[in-house]
Parts: sequence; structure tokens; C-alpha cells
Amino acid sequence: MGLLNVDEEIDEVSTVLVFYVNGKKVVEPNPDPEWTLLWYLRKRLRLTGTKLGCAEGGCGACTVMVSKYNRAEKKIIHLAVNACLAPLCAMHGLAVTTVEGIGSTKTKLHPVQERIAKAHGSQCGFCTPGIVMSMYALLRSCNKIKYSDMEVAFQGNLCRCTGYRAIIEGYRTFIEDWESERIANGTPNATSNATSNGTSNGVCAMGKNCCKNKDKEEYKGESEFIFERSSFLPYDPSQEPIFPPELKVSSAYDDQYLIFRGERVKWYRPTTLNSILKLKEQFPDAKIVVGNTEVGVEVKFKHFVYPVIIMPNCVPEMNNIVETENGFTVGAAVTLMEVENNFRKAIEILPKYKTRTLKTIINMLNWFAGKQIRNVAAMGGNIMTGSPISDLNPILMSLKVKLNLLSKKEGHRSVLMDETFFTGYRRNVVKPDEILLSIEIPFSSRFQYVKAYKQAKRREDDISIVTASINVLFEDNTNIIKRMNMAFGGMAPVTTIATKTSKALNGLIWNEDVLEKAYSHMIEELPLAPSAPGGNIQFRRALTMSLFFKAYLAISKEMTKDYLQEELIIPYHSSGAEQFHGVMPKSSQYFDLVGDKQLPSDAVGRPITHMSAYKQAAGEAIYCDDMPLAEGELYLAFVLSTKAHAKLLSVDPTEALKQPGVVAYFSAKDVTTEQNTIGPIFHDEELFATEKVISQGQTIGVIVAKDQTTAQDAARKVKVEYEELQPIIVTIEDAIEKKSFYPQFPKTIRRGDVKKVFEDPNNIIIEGQCRMGGQEHFYLETHAAFAIPKKEDNEMEIFCSSQHPSEIAKLAGHVLHVPMNRIACRVKRMGGGFGGKESRGMLTALPVALAAHKLQKPVRCMLDRDEDMQMTGTRHPFLIKYKVAATKEGKIMGAIVNIYNNGGYSIDLSGPVVERAMFHFENAYYIPNVEVTGHVCKTNLPSNTAFRGFGGPQGMFGAENMVQDLAMRLGKSMEEISRLNLYTENQITHYGQVLEHCTLQRCWDECIEKSNLAERKKNIQKFNKQHRWRKRGISIIPTKFGIAFTEKLLNQAGALLIIYVDGSVLLSHGGTEMGQGLHTKMIQVASRALGIDVSKIHISDTATDKVPNTSATAASAGSDLNGMAVLEACETIMKRLQPYKEKKPEGKWEDWVLAAYLDRVSLSSTGFHATPGIGYNFQKNEGVPFNYFTYGVACSEVEIDCLSGDHQVVRSDIVMDLGESLNPAIDIGQIEGGFVQGQGLFTIEELIYSPNGTLFSRGPGAYKIPGFGDIPLEFNVSLLKGAPNPRAVYSSKAVGEPPLFLASSVFFAIKDAIRAARADAGVPLDFCMDAPATSARIRMACEDHITQKLDQPKKGSFVPWNVVP
Repeated sequence: MGLLNVDEEIDEVSTVLVFYVNGKKVVEPNPDPEWTLLWYLRKRLRLTGTKLGCAEGGCGACTVMVSKYNRAEKKIIHLAVNACLAPLCAMHGLAVTTVEGIGSTKTKLHPVQERIAKAHGSQCGFCTPGIVMSMYALLRSCNKIKYSDMEVAFQGNLCRCTGYRAIIEGYRTFIEDWESERIANGTPNATSNATSNGTSNGVCAMGKNCCKNKDKEEYKGESEFIFERSSFLPYDPSQEPIFPPELKVSSAYDDQYLIFRGERVKWYRPTTLNSILKLKEQFPDAKIVVGNTEVGVEVKFKHFVYPVIIMPNCVPEMNNIVETENGFTVGAAVTLMEVENNFRKAIEILPKYKTRTLKTIINMLNWFAGKQIRNVAAMGGNIMTGSPISDLNPILMSLKVKLNLLSKKEGHRSVLMDETFFTGYRRNVVKPDEILLSIEIPFSSRFQYVKAYKQAKRREDDISIVTASINVLFEDNTNIIKRMNMAFGGMAPVTTIATKTSKALNGLIWNEDVLEKAYSHMIEELPLAPSAPGGNIQFRRALTMSLFFKAYLAISKEMTKDYLQEELIIPYHSSGAEQFHGVMPKSSQYFDLVGDKQLPSDAVGRPITHMSAYKQAAGEAIYCDDMPLAEGELYLAFVLSTKAHAKLLSVDPTEALKQPGVVAYFSAKDVTTEQNTIGPIFHDEELFATEKVISQGQTIGVIVAKDQTTAQDAARKVKVEYEELQPIIVTIEDAIEKKSFYPQFPKTIRRGDVKKVFEDPNNIIIEGQCRMGGQEHFYLETHAAFAIPKKEDNEMEIFCSSQHPSEIAKLAGHVLHVPMNRIACRVKRMGGGFGGKESRGMLTALPVALAAHKLQKPVRCMLDRDEDMQMTGTRHPFLIKYKVAATKEGKIMGAIVNIYNNGGYSIDLSGPVVERAMFHFENAYYIPNVEVTGHVCKTNLPSNTAFRGFGGPQGMFGAENMVQDLAMRLGKSMEEISRLNLYTENQITHYGQVLEHCTLQRCWDECIEKSNLAERKKNIQKFNKQHRWRKRGISIIPTKFGIAFTEKLLNQAGALLIIYVDGSVLLSHGGTEMGQGLHTKMIQVASRALGIDVSKIHISDTATDKVPNTSATAASAGSDLNGMAVLEACETIMKRLQPYKEKKPEGKWEDWVLAAYLDRVSLSSTGFHATPGIGYNFQKNEGVPFNYFTYGVACSEVEIDCLSGDHQVVRSDIVMDLGESLNPAIDIGQIEGGFVQGQGLFTIEELIYSPNGTLFSRGPGAYKIPGFGDIPLEFNVSLLKGAPNPRAVYSSKAVGEPPLFLASSVFFAIKDAIRAARADAGVPLDFCMDAPATSARIRMACEDHITQKLDQPKKGSFVPWNVVP
């Protein structure tokens, strides 16, 4: 018991953890230091509203509010915190509030929950509780909210479904100036028009189409907009739950010395400086943890174990900020949020010149992770972690701040954070027994300027690619450099100070000559090997100089303003100093109103809220992993391949099976060869790898154990020996070179006489190619499955997160060797799908079903985010090679196109994906003579799969590149060539389908008008003339998306309608709910067909024992197919009820139902629909592949920063033809969500693979999807009026996939802006850029005096760190 010798002064050691959750006291006698708060909430307290999205603090799905009493300031502090990283042990004496604790659908929702639901800001709902809690924590901690507060609050939250606009719109109503703003905009009362979302100065963004200019009579008794703000519950802060009085009255919990012991880890929370020094002396390798934002990730994903953890949050000397004469002394454990708040107060009081250092730090903190991380992470942790891409360390090193260290033996010592501080990757001069006590941040002097810049993939909540901090001191009242320090992150294994460059500039006059001198020194002093980790080598080298130039511009502008009388910068260069900042987004939604045209009970066409939205906002919606524990339940973990191509020499689970709590190991030995062979179309992949692995992330076996931690730990102990094989094929080019293709391909579609148009001397011919990267689905809920064996007749129930329950049941039957009638597969809802859960759900569900069947115990599994990203594949990367013949006017006459996609290790759905790309390669343009060929490449990557658009967007991208190349060749604008070639009514596609009801031209003309294109192009030209380092571009792009499964047999759906004697209706259909509002739309269809209110109709789940043999919910056809089946079922029932309605016309629905029952009439019916008149034959190129087309046009304007490669979408206008929308709110949500997902695909989402097939971008840290701050600053969506669709339910149209490609307008607008930059630089305007348009690609395409200084390494002279698949 050598514990108490650690500190004789300890009055009381506590080993019991006490904290509050939703007002209830929780006492945990034996807390394990390895438990996170999220694990405890979900597994121990069974509060499943808080979700696990990534386990690394990158998505915000697990956000909760943690409250504590600040005794010094006598106030309660409320913080939004990532529960997935927060150690449970750190909660001692704190109060935790989860989404369940603020409101409930059973009692009363909190306004924060109600508003996001009513504003249609919750689609799949998996991210909703986290967003609700971020907003709630903001409301509790801020009296008068401004939009900028909201912006910061959501930096750490991601949503994959909505496109964010609806969330912002709902929550804007909490902003203090919301009422006054509406009055100023001429909308004085709450029932005025929400289309004034888009107002500026009282003028609606929709111009003459504003609803206010329409006849008011049209709208009796109906909300005039997407959501009715007047119905919002008022927010009353006085009604919030109270902070636990026990925690407020007594400081007992704060004063306790805590020691918690787990099996592998001990946790200490000392309360005095002396006790922490003794601990560090006794355990020199102990980790000092404040926010656990770094250690938490290491423990989870790198599987590090730190036996001793010390939490310094109760050591006063490490937790205070003291203002001195020269600056601030910041305790090492002070959180970044507290640093920011203290510095902000100082900036308000102190002279401006003194606080430049503080301002620079605050500005950088805005881009530092998300709010949830800054609330708990400490500056000391950031320094000691020593990440080479830290955002703050370059600033601290350029200031050479003083660090105060302390140890029991040696006492105090101070070191400077200079070039000697870091001794290697994440290593520094602090000795093992020393602690970092505090950091001294100096004030700036009158002639000192400090500027810091960071460039990342995404502006908000992202790790930097390069960070630069420039600290310059001038001789008094001059522009002569007295002393200078430059520090850079991202250029070496440590943060680097450019000492030689800095010294060389001392004594020089601050002018453009300094720049040239700096550049030549920087190139030498900051080299980067062509195969250095992190890739983007040329971009990073260019950034060091570009960011220095930005600092030069910014400092020059400030000097002129502060004391120099001369202008150092000409206005043309001025904006180069700026960075992009968010502003309150504007938006408008324009759609048809139902008005008096139908009965009040008829819900079709009304913008009603998603049926699960309130439950989702309250954390009550149940997802697969939220299901209650079953008796004797076990957990399954995967043993995955770590090689891309290798022979399996041996697999030995002996060590794993010895672990306590491990029940079994299953592999290919437990099934026959036939059972082990699976696949959605062709059975060409193995459930468990047998003789060799052909990709990383392939399943070798599975471990089943008592819980997740045990199973995953044991899985890592399974010994696998490999013998590596060659070749490892990663890229499409590799596959072409090695002739590695799937045997069913190539396939070709031919129409007309291609040879003739290419031989015609009057035609011009262009050749080119374009590439599109893949895209990770990043559904917020990863793949999950839960199988419960029924103990008799081999029956089993499988609950899973799948878009295709019938296929899961069929394959489970195949693997278990059990007929399908014994297996019921159920899907309640998914936390997003996007195609990623169409076929790849089998990888999780089948092993779970097998284990449950073999052990006759319930088995559960939910993939961790990194496993999901390694195993389940992505959107297919594509390479398209084209040759086009066109007239001199620009009319396209013919095209020869070769399309290649990267299929991965099995065919999966890669065949139909490339076929759809072949159908859509012309996008919306009529090309009379065509030869298009599709190839599927076989590579050593995880099998790529369906993703919203299913090859369509990749094919259309080819078309737009052809149009752009043609426009460049002819010296015409892209929109001129597009308009000239647009399809018109009755034209025939290259696969022989006649276009009927073609509204493309209407959408185009309306989009041109609504976006005010002509005038904006003039304004852009004017803007580009005035700015050298900022450029704007604009682009307008059409889309034509074919609706149907191209495989005829899949175009069928069923429904089951049951009416109970009380008149309530239970509806089942074959479609699954993944946030797209399918269940809501089906209820609306039934509401009209049955003539009853939606409140009487319920859909429970999608189950194979209710509606059998269903197709996947995919191809945007969910509403079309299931809607017609529901309609048929309803019509059958209505025919049966007709006699009773005629007998008693004044009766109610319930009367007629009861009368029919008493008369022994069946009150249940099935419906079935098979899409008529479709079916296509590839061999003969005849038939009709699509039921109809959804059309749309988008116009986007973008501004780029030519120095950093950053971009901002200024405005996007979308016009879509969705026929007569079943639910305009859901459809507009789909358009916005699809567009923003497409924006990610075309701009920031980049998959990074190593040359040997390792996926580097595994999780939100390395893979960036758009965040709140990335959406267009003005976002207008318009549904085309007066275009009913005769080929789908109630004249509606499909909406899921078509809008996604419209986001390529952002990509082509970026190219337009780059062209303006290239014109200024005097380099050729023609350039090649692959998608996505990342900051690296944008910066390097903006060639200028900086990029020209870089030498190019010879191809083949090095192995790159990463390759493009």
C-alpha cells in the first residue's frame, strides 16, 4: 500500500466517483479509468440518446453538456463536451446533461429540440442529439446570442443529410436580434413569410416570385412557408433545470484527492502542486491529462495503454491565468476556451498595440478543432503533445515564449520555446519527472507585429496542412526590420523555426525586396522530400512562401494605418492579406402551396415534418445499437487483413481464446466453401478470407466475447502470418497497365455513325480526359447488426442498419444453410445510408448471424468508424477518356468515350455503376453519334460500392469537361455551349429512349433568370480586375437523371396495409427509412388514398416477414415504387369500405371501419407495383432503361484565395423539376443535402491511399466532409411549377440522387476563378484539374511567381507517400 506515501499532506483520498446526470446523483464505487463518459451513459445508464459517431471528437454526435460551479467567480459554467473522449473519472463533482435531460416527446420538448424538428433540420437524426446539445449549451452559457456565437458552437458538429441550412434556419430564431431584424426587413409579425429567409434590406431573394407578391387568397388555412415560426414554443431561460444544489453549496468534491484503479490503468487527481510533483517523481512515465483529446484518440485507435494518468485540473497553480507587466502567465492546465475568454477581456481594455499577440492567438483558436474540444483541451497539452502540425505551437515558437517547468528533485527551471525545444517527433527537452507549470505569453510592443495563418482541407475543425507564424519587430517609427522570427508547422517532424531566413532579413527595409530574399532562403531552409509523410509536397512548399506573403501584406496594411504615412501595398494586392470568414447565410425556398385545392386531411403536397423528427431531437429514436441488451448477449469483433495482397500462411487465435470473457473464434473453417462465397449479384467474394487476402480491411475471422472491449482486444491478439504477393494494384492506371479488369467488361453502347463525324473536315475535334476521386459515405451511424436466435426451427431475427433487408435475409439463409422463411430481417431506421448500406451491410450482418446461430446466443456488433472506413468501400473513383467532334458553332456531333472505374477486390455493384455512368456520360446534352465503353478495374482496395448517384455523377462529369474543353477551344462561354446542346422534347438519347415531358430548357431559363447570371458575370469581372489574390468565378450546370433500377427485375415493390377496429392504420412497405423521409411520404400517400389524417397512420419498421422479396431502397426509386404499392393497397381497402360510406355518408372513418368488421369484411390488404414499360437490352441497345427523368439546373458563384487555395461558395441557386412534390419540405431538404454532399465530393473530400493500399484517411480527423461553415453563403432552392409527372405516384418525381451532381457547378466555378488568376499571372488559360478541387489543387493551379520557384522532382525518382486511386 505505497499509495499514501505519495503524499503525506492528503487529508482524504476518495476512490468513489460522484457526479450528476440529468439532475440525478450517480455514485460509482469502482470506476475504471478507461471508461469514457459516452460508454457509461450508453452502457451503464442506458441513456442511448447520445450517439457514437467517430470516437475521436470529430463529428459531435456524442455532444453533452457538462456544468460546474466556478467558486472564484460564483457562477455556473456550462460547456459542450465530446462524451466519446471525456474520461468518466473526470466527471467527479460535475453535472452532466444529455439530450434526454432537457425534454421529451412524452412530457414536453425543449424549444431547442422542437425548433430543429419543425424547421426540418433532422433527417436521419443520428447527428441531431449532438447538434441539439451544442445549441443548448450555447443557450445556457450565453445571454444574448449572436450568429457568430452559433457559428462557433457548431464548429465541432457534422451532419451528412441536411446540408445544414434547415438547422441554421431553425436556430436563428434564438438570436437576440432576430425579432428586430424581421421588423427591419418589413416582416413585422411572426406569421409573415419565411421565404424572407433570403431577404436583405427587405427585398426577397426570389424577386418578383416572392410569395408576398402572390394573391393572399391562395393560402387560406395553410402555412405559407416551409415551417411556421409562430408555432415555436417561446424560450424561457427561467424554466431550465437547476444546477444540483449539493455541488453549489459544498466544495467537498473539488477538494478530494482522487485515486481510481482499473485493471490496467490508475487515475490520480491530486489537489496540490506538491502531490502532483511527487506522483511525477514516482511515475515519470505517467501521462498528465486535461481534456483527453489527444490521449483518448491514442488509446482508442493506436491501442496505447498508459498505466498511470494524472489529472491536474484541481491543482490551483496549473489552472489560473495571471496578468503581469509583460503579459499573461497561463497555467498549463487552463483550457483553450478560458484562455480565449481572458484574452478577449484584455483586448477590450488594453491599448491596441499591446494585444497583437493575444489577438493572433485568439484568431487561430477559432480554427483550432471544434468548440467541444476547446472547452476541455489545454494549452499545456498542445505544447507537450508536440504535434508537427499543431496550430498554436508555431505562434508560441515565433514569440519564443517562456515555459516554466518544475520537478520534485530539481525545483524550478525555465526554458524558451525556441528551435532547441523539440528534440524529435513529439519529443522535447522536458525531463520525465518534470511538469509544465505555466506558459508566459508576452504582450506585443508598439512596433511589433505578429501574424499567423493556417491552411487545412476544411476551414473549421481541421488539422492544418501548413501553419505559419511571423513575428516582426521594427526599429521605432520606421519600416526597418529590427528582429524577426518565423515558425512553421507541417514542414518537418517538429514545428520549425526558420532561423537562417529570419536572420538574413534583420536590418532590411520592409518592402518587396524583402519578399524575394525571404523566398530564396525559405526554399533552402524548409526543404521537403518528395516522399515525405503527408504528401502534397509542392503545395506545402508553396504555402510557406504564400503564407509569408499574406503576413507581409497584412503587416504592411497595419503599419500604414498605425504609424507609417506611406502606403506600402497597392489596393489591387490588399485582399491577399485576408482570410475567409463566415457570415449569416441567406436562403430561400420556393415551392407550390396546396391552399384550398384539397381537403385538410389530405397531407400530399404539404411541407409536414419528418415523422420521427421530434423523437430524433429528443434522443428517443432507436437505432440498431440503441436496442436494449438481450439476456446473455455477446459482442463480435473483426480480425482484418493488414496486407493488400498476400498469402495467408497461418492464422492462430490461441492467445485470443485464452483471454477471460472470450467465447469463440469463427473463420472460413466454420463454413463450407459454398457458404463462404457471397456477393450481391455475383458470389465472387469470401465472407472469411481462406488462402489469401486481396485487400486490406478484408475479414479473416471474428472473435465473439462478453463485451466490445474484450472482443476487440482479443481480435488484436489473433496472430496472422502473411507472405506478401505482387503486384499490389491500387490505381486505375495500375489496373490498365496490368490489364486487371473484371471479365464481364468492357461493354459498349453505340448509336449513329461515329466514324463519319470524326472524318468530316468541317468538324473540330478535341481530346481529353478527366478524373474523379472516390468518396467515403460517412453516414453518421456506422454499419451495425444484432442477431437474436429464436431457439427453435433455426429461426432468427436480424436487426441491422441496411438499405436492403431482403438481401441480408437471403445471404444469411445462404451462409447458415437455413431457408429464408426462418429469418426475419428488420430495419427500424438508419443513421444515414447514401448507398453505402445497400450491399456492404453483409460484411457486418452475416458474421453476426453466423455467430448467433452457432452459439445460440444474441450477438451484436457496431463497427468503429475506422473499421467501417477500412472495410466497406467508397464511391468509385473514375477515369474518363474522351474524343469529341463538334461543329464550329459548338454543336456536339459525336463522341467516343472510354470510362474506367476502380471496382476494388470484388465486383459488388461495380458493373451497374459503370453502366449508369455510360447511360449518363452525355449528362443533359444531345449527342447524335456515340460510342461509349465501360471498363471495371480489379484492384487491391476494399470493394467499392453504391453511393448516391451510382456512377451517374461520374459520367456527367465527363460531359461537363467535354463542354468546357469545347468552349475553351471555340473561345465561347461554357453556358453558351451548354445551352446550344441541351436536350429538347422528343429527342432520343444514345440508348434509344425518347425524352417526354422534358423540362430541361425551362429549368435552365428559370435558373438563369433567378440567379441573375448576366449581371453577376459583369460584377465578377469587375471584382477580378480589382483583386490580384482573390478571384471569383461562376458556373451554371444542368442535370438529367434517369429514374429506375437499370436491372428490370428490381423495379417492383410491395405494401401491407392493416386497419384495426379502432380505425388506426398500420402500414408496412418494402422501403427502408434512412433519413430521406420515405415513411413520412408513404403516410402522406396513404392519408390521401384513405381520406384520413396522418395521425391515424403508423409505420413501425421494414421487415422481411411483412413485405417479402423487396428491392433495395436505392436508385432514388423508393417513393415511386413503394408509393404505388401503398396506393394499390389503400385502393383495395377503399373499395371494400365503399358500401359502408354510401350507407352512412355523414359517418366518420371509424364508423365505416367498424361496420365493415361487423360485416366480416377483411381489413387488411397487400399492394404490389411493378414499373410498367421499362427494360433495356445491352447487347442490342434497345428498350427503355428509365421510367422518366428528373431535371435540374444549378448556378454557383465561388471566391478563391489564390495564395492559400482556400475557397468560399458565395451563392448557389438551384431550380429542380420534381413534378408535384409529395412533401416540399422533405424534397427541398433532399436537394440541399444532396447538393452539399456533392460539394464535398467535388471540393474537400479526398481519399488518401498509400502505394501499398493502406487507407490513410480513416475518420473525421483525416477525411473532411463539409461542415456548417462550408455551405453557400446564399442558398436558394426553387421547385419548378406546373410540371406534373404522369409516371409516378400523385404526379411526383424522385429526388434522392439527382441534385448531387449539381454541386459540380462549384467545381467549375472554381476553375473559372482559377482561370482569372492565371490570366493575371500570364500563364496559359488551359489547364487540367482533377476532382476534388482541394485547397492543394486550387493553389497549385493558380500558378504565379511563388509556384514558379519550386523545382519539380523527377517522376520515378521517388516513391510517393500517397497515390490517387
